[in-house]
Amino acid sequence: MAAKTLEKNDRNWVVHSTTASDLIVQVGGSSFHLHKLPMVSRSGYLSRLVFERSNGGRDSSVKIQIDNLPGGAKAFESVVRFCYGWKVDLTSSNIAPLYCAAHFLEMGDDLEQGNLISKSEAFMSFLIFSSWKDTFRILNSCEAISLWAKELQILKRCSESIALKACTNLKDFGSGDDGANCLPEKLKVEEGADNWWFEDVSFLRIDHFIEVIQSMKTKGMNPVLVGSCMAHWTTKWLSKITFELDTPNRKNMAHQLQRVTTESLIRVLPTEENSVTCNFLLQLLKVGLVMQINSALLEGLDQRIAFMLEQCRVPDLLVKNHGGDDSVYDVGIISRVVEAYASLASSNLGPKILAVGRLVDGYLTQVARDEKLEVKSFQSLAKALPKDARYCDDNLYRAIDMFLKAHPNTTEEERESLCKFLEYHRLSKEAREHVMKNNRVPLKIATRFILLEQVNMMRSKTTSGVGSSFQRTKSQAILRANRKSLEKKWLKSQKEIKKMTKEVETMKAQLNDLQMCKLKLLKQLKICNV
Repeated sequence: MAAKTLEKNDRNWVVHSTTASDLIVQVGGSSFHLHKLPMVSRSGYLSRLVFERSNGGRDSSVKIQIDNLPGGAKAFESVVRFCYGWKVDLTSSNIAPLYCAAHFLEMGDDLEQGNLISKSEAFMSFLIFSSWKDTFRILNSCEAISLWAKELQILKRCSESIALKACTNLKDFGSGDDGANCLPEKLKVEEGADNWWFEDVSFLRIDHFIEVIQSMKTKGMNPVLVGSCMAHWTTKWLSKITFELDTPNRKNMAHQLQRVTTESLIRVLPTEENSVTCNFLLQLLKVGLVMQINSALLEGLDQRIAFMLEQCRVPDLLVKNHGGDDSVYDVGIISRVVEAYASLASSNLGPKILAVGRLVDGYLTQVARDEKLEVKSFQSLAKALPKDARYCDDNLYRAIDMFLKAHPNTTEEERESLCKFLEYHRLSKEAREHVMKNNRVPLKIATRFILLEQVNMMRSKTTSGVGSSFQRTKSQAILRANRKSLEKKWLKSQKEIKKMTKEVETMKAQLNDLQMCKLKLLKQLKICNV
């Protein structure tokens, strides 16, 4: 058949030939006016449909509708050119759709040796094996034909090729043209970097990225590198999404995609210890909470982060909020994981919990300066750990004082709710003195500290007196070994005990007087406020 050219007229493709067209193939919105002989001789699918619809008449024209051809009209145009024996330009961008279309149309070697399936297979295998860039182009071309690409193993082959190259030392690629073509140009700058492939992989769509990550884990890549790659990809992905913090629309396609993406990332996280950072996991947890992902995945993240807190530093906990009216950092999510840690550690409070206590107090100090941070958020995190998690409360007091300083408009009730965590005997002498002089501390708390300080001073004096008497009596006993002196010492101690009892009663009376004064002061303050 002397077919000359294939021309496009609007949405109609027409083969110019000396023979009239006897086959019309409708692909999507495009019509191809073709000839039966060259098409059915290479396509089992078309041959079967033409035979069914021709009703035995060779000269009757047949019309075929194809709605689900991989690659659509563009891929079918290349198929037509191949069937008519014309040159087909195979590239990394069209080879995957063409390979899938050839399988759909059943263009195997059983119909004709060197048919389109084998031709496209050979070219695609060459690209995947030899070229790093072309492998990514093939993956990108599979986005519109994901089901076919997955079924025909294109995604798996590309992912394994990328994983193999990423796991290979750069020096092993050689210096020739073929070796240089395997890798991206940026590698010429820094050949020693283990993460040279991060940037290229970060542009992959989530399903293709997951395929690559699974292939890398199968190849035995260092879990830390896998975790770092996932964090790099997630950072780029997070910058493109919008958090609908108030009322996320579950029916929204974008929301559904973000939810599936988050769940997919969590499921393929490397499980090895220290393979991913605490901050990365916190970012995933935050997104997961917003997207309302599977509760089991959230619980697993909570526990994994909780186990990491003992080795964390304050910067690891800094997760920013995305709303304009929110505090700079998300304190609520830290409260969540700290509560999970406290629950896990409740049965075994070892010395490591002190490290978590220092971490939480350091974090509170860091976020206390934020003017938008609410009292409830600060208070929730401050009480998330048991008292045994702190050796003393000096750091907690420092954080509370910084919060009060940055929030001068807090009410007396709010300040009291914050300062109720402070206990006199859990603060150092310097911290207690600061509390008593601090005008930001509520009057009730400052008064209590002053009274306790007086009690403590009286006890110290009494203890000192008893101790001196005891030392003198002991010396006399050693020197004289006299029973009479021991009796005198006992009588003297009894007198001192009675004296101390009277002093305690006097102090109680003084405390009552101070309490009455405090009540009067509070009444006066209320009258002034009115």
